[in-house]
Amino acid sequence: MLNTQIYNDLKEHYKKISKLTLLDLFNNDSHRALKYTLEANGLKFDFSKNNINDETIALLTKLASESGLTREVEAMFSGSKINNTENRAVLHTALRSKGKTILVDGINVVDEIQSVLLQMQDFSIKIHNGSHTGFSGKKITDIVNIGIGGSDLGPVLVCQALKPYRKNNLNIHFISSVDGYQTLDTLSVLNPETTLFVIASKTFTTQETMTNAMTARKWFLDNAVNNLDTIQYHFVASSTNTEAVSAFGISPDNMFPFWDFVGGRYSLWSSIGLSIILYIGYDNFCELLNGARDMDKHFVETSDLKQNMPVMLALISLWYINFYDYTTQVISPYNTRLTRLPAYIQQLEMESNGKSVDKNGNLLGYKTCPVIWGDSGINGQHAYYQLLHQGTSIYPMDIILALSDKFSDKTHNQILQSNAIAQAQAFMIGKTSEQAKSELIASGESLERSEFLSKHKEFRGNRPTNMILLPEISPYYLGNLIALYEHKTFVQGIIWNIDSFDQWGVELGKQLAKGILNDIVLENVSSTDSSTTSMIKECITANKN
Repeated sequence: MLNTQIYNDLKEHYKKISKLTLLDLFNNDSHRALKYTLEANGLKFDFSKNNINDETIALLTKLASESGLTREVEAMFSGSKINNTENRAVLHTALRSKGKTILVDGINVVDEIQSVLLQMQDFSIKIHNGSHTGFSGKKITDIVNIGIGGSDLGPVLVCQALKPYRKNNLNIHFISSVDGYQTLDTLSVLNPETTLFVIASKTFTTQETMTNAMTARKWFLDNAVNNLDTIQYHFVASSTNTEAVSAFGISPDNMFPFWDFVGGRYSLWSSIGLSIILYIGYDNFCELLNGARDMDKHFVETSDLKQNMPVMLALISLWYINFYDYTTQVISPYNTRLTRLPAYIQQLEMESNGKSVDKNGNLLGYKTCPVIWGDSGINGQHAYYQLLHQGTSIYPMDIILALSDKFSDKTHNQILQSNAIAQAQAFMIGKTSEQAKSELIASGESLERSEFLSKHKEFRGNRPTNMILLPEISPYYLGNLIALYEHKTFVQGIIWNIDSFDQWGVELGKQLAKGILNDIVLENVSSTDSSTTSMIKECITANKN
C-alpha cells in the first residue's frame, strides 16, 4: 500500500483536509448529512461526522479498487483458499447461504452445512418439547456453554442481545475462563438433573475448554448418579474429534461438526451456535442467518463502493489509522442488550488484523489494526467519555443505537436516543471557552471566576463519530450488524495485504504455558530468565499453602 501512487495522493490530500474542522465541512456542504448516509436492509449508517469530503471518498474507494477488493471478495465467497498461511478456504458466509453450490476440494459444503443445521434443529426441538430430558426424566432448564474465544464471545453476544426471544424460559450460562472460580460458581447454582452442557471445541483438546469440561463432568457424576451412561443425556459437543468426544461419554449422535473453513471468531453461524439455537429457538437462529445473508448480498452486489456500507465503514477507519495516526477505535452501543458487542468486535478485528507482516511474510511499513475498546454508551458517558471529550488524543467512535425496543419502555428509549444523538453532536461541535464564559456569566458567576472556569469547560470538538442505526434488536438486524463488521474487517485486511484469517499470535504464550505448568506441578523449575523463574517459585510456594 505504501508504494502506490494513490497512497501518496491520499497523503497530500490529508495535508489539506486536516486543516478543516468538522464544522467547516458541514458549513461548506448543506447536503452533507444526506450525501454521507447509507442504508442497507433497514440499517442506516451516518458517516457525515468524519474528517472527509468527496475527494477523500473518491481517493479511498480508488485505493480499495486498486487493492483488488472485488477479486478478493469473489475469491472468498467462491471457496478459494484465501487463508494462505493455513491453506484454507474462508467460508463463514457459506454458513448462511441458501441454495448454492460452493465446492471445497470437490465437495459441496453447502449440503454439509444444511445437514448440520437440520441436526441442530432436531435436537433443539427435542429440548424444547421435552422429549430429550435429563437422566432422571426431568426437563432441561439450564444450558451451559463451555468454550473460549470465538466459541464463547459470539454466543454470549447473541444470547444477551436476544434474551427476550428465549424459549421456555431456559437459562443460559457461559464458562470460558480456566479460573476455577468461574466454573465452580456457575455450577453451584445448577441442578445436575436439569442441566445440559454444550462443549464447544473443534479439536476437543483446547486446554481451557477441556479443563472446564472435565470439571463439569466430575461435578455432574458426583452430584447426580455416578454412572457414565448418564453423561449422554447432559453433555453434547460442537466438535470434529469423534474419538475424543466418544471417550468423554458423549453420544456421536450429539456431536455437531463444523469445518476448517470456519474460523473461531466467525463461527457463531456454525454448530458453535448450538447454544444460541437452544436458547432462542431454531426459527430465530434462521432469522439471524437471514440478516447476515442479506448483508453479504449487499456487500457482494453493491459495485459502487461509495454506496457499500462495509466498505465505507472500513475505509473511514483505515483513513484515521494510516493518515491521522489515531490508534484506537471506540465501539459504543447505547442499548444494554448490545453491551457485549465491543468485546466481540475487539476479537473480530484485533485477532484478524493485528498483524505486522503481509501475506508474503514481509514486514509492513504502516499501521494495521487499532485497539478496539468500548462499553455501553450510557455507562461510558459516566466513565471514560471525559477522556474522549477533553483528553489530549482523539478517539474515533462508532455509536450504535436501536431506534425502538418493544421489550423496553418508550420514555426510556427516548432518553437513550437523545443521549446517543447528543454525544455525537457534542463530539463534533464542541464548545469554545468564550461560549462557556458567557454561559457562566449568565448563570451568575463573576467575570473573574467565569474566565477561570471557562478553560475547564471548553470542548475542542472535531471528534469524529459514525452513527449506526438499527430499527430494533431482533435476530434479523443483529445478524445484519455482525456481518457488517465481519466484512469491514475483511476489507481492511485486503487493503493492508494481510491474512485476516489466521491467528499465529496466540500460539507462543500457549507453548510457553505448557512448560511453565509442568514446572509448577512438578515443583522443578527449568532454566529460564530470572523474572520467570521467580514467578514460578512464587506459585509453587503458594500452592503448598
